[in-house]
Amino acid sequence: MHKSGLIELQALLAVARRRSFRAAAVELEMSTSALSSAIAGLEVRLGSRLFHRTTRSVALTDAGQQFVEQIAPAVKQIQDAMATVNDRRTTPTGTLRINSSLGAALMSYFPLMSEFSRRYPDVTLDLVTEGQMVDIIAEGFDAGLRPSHLVPKDMIRVPLSDDVPLCIVGSRDYFAQHPPPQKVADLSSHRCIRARLPNGAASPWQLLVRKKTIHVEVPGSQVFDAPLLMREGARRGLGLAQVAHWYVADDIAKGELMEVLPNFAPRLPGLSLYYAGNRHVPAGLRALIDLAHAQRTTKGPG
Repeated sequence: MHKSGLIELQALLAVARRRSFRAAAVELEMSTSALSSAIAGLEVRLGSRLFHRTTRSVALTDAGQQFVEQIAPAVKQIQDAMATVNDRRTTPTGTLRINSSLGAALMSYFPLMSEFSRRYPDVTLDLVTEGQMVDIIAEGFDAGLRPSHLVPKDMIRVPLSDDVPLCIVGSRDYFAQHPPPQKVADLSSHRCIRARLPNGAASPWQLLVRKKTIHVEVPGSQVFDAPLLMREGARRGLGLAQVAHWYVADDIAKGELMEVLPNFAPRLPGLSLYYAGNRHVPAGLRALIDLAHAQRTTKGPG
């Protein structure tokens, strides 16, 4: 009689968690066809269908739900045992999956992530960027990377950066046609490039007035969903953009963009790496955490 291997059970749990064969295949570093074959073979041997499949959705059957609930604790114990043995290795190996926003990933890649990859070449760093927060445990990630104030309270947080200053910038071509604003009220006569909120609305700008952060509705016909697009719009003279200073620091230094209203620039919470404290911490994640602490200690408070 054929005995189901661990990979089949891992495939089952990944599909159940991700509700997608494609996403589960990416998580397990398998082809979609190989994963589908593993699930199909398991269903044949169990004599029961485990998933309802349509072209748009994947959902557990009642039998599948019951089976997942029964095997999940045992599979986790096996995975933790394997991870414990792997932790005894001198050099970490395996895959480290991290969920992040695009901006947080760009900001942290140098020097933290690049230095980590240099030190631990046997660890595959799988960095997935998404605009919205996700449940990193439910989605199969080892850790998350987000602004500190967005980290769930039940997670262990590892600060990576100090507060991040915002700034308002425009190109010299733009300012050749529009006098630079000298006070907040002057923004009403400028073209402003705005960010799109998750609900689809244009985001107001944040400004520091009398030591308090206020939200100001600014005019402008350009609304983008990524700071890199806002930066490029400002570079091309489409209008003023408000972005984190690190996005445009090189442009300002080169004279390609000019900062205005610096005395009204607020600061946003810095970035943090976070993970679940009640789960086994893989050797690769532990190495990344240690490197983050070391870099912060070397850098000192900013």
